[in-house]
Amino acid sequence: HVQLVESGGGSVLAGGSLRLSCAHSGYSFGSLSMVWFRQSPGKEREGVAYISTQGGYKYYSDSVKDRFTISRDNDKNTVYLQMNNLKPEDSAMYYCAARTGNLQTGRGWDVPATVTWWGQGTQVTVS
Repeated sequence: HVQLVESGGGSVLAGGSLRLSCAHSGYSFGSLSMVWFRQSPGKEREGVAYISTQGGYKYYSDSVKDRFTISRDNDKNTVYLQMNNLKPEDSAMYYCAARTGNLQTGRGWDVPATVTWWGQGTQVTVS
């Protein structure tokens, strides 16, 4: 049974930074590719960042590229999302998600239906 637990959300002023963490248990973490999604009220869930099983491939949405960085520590079973230069439009519930294996081409990394497991989310508010 895979468990994903996010932490690190909170309220921050525009231009500030936050670091989200997602702790995993219940599976071989190094076999999972990981994705951060976010969703704000009235909007669809949006893929933010993807990292392959060993961290060699990373993809970002255009809206966060050059501001957010995804990373992982397979020894600690944890994936991170470093968010810098935050904007009010980054305010959302952020979810950690996992799928087994890597996407062959990266296409579809940001599609919610392609992931298997979800965390409960952590709220980020930027004002």
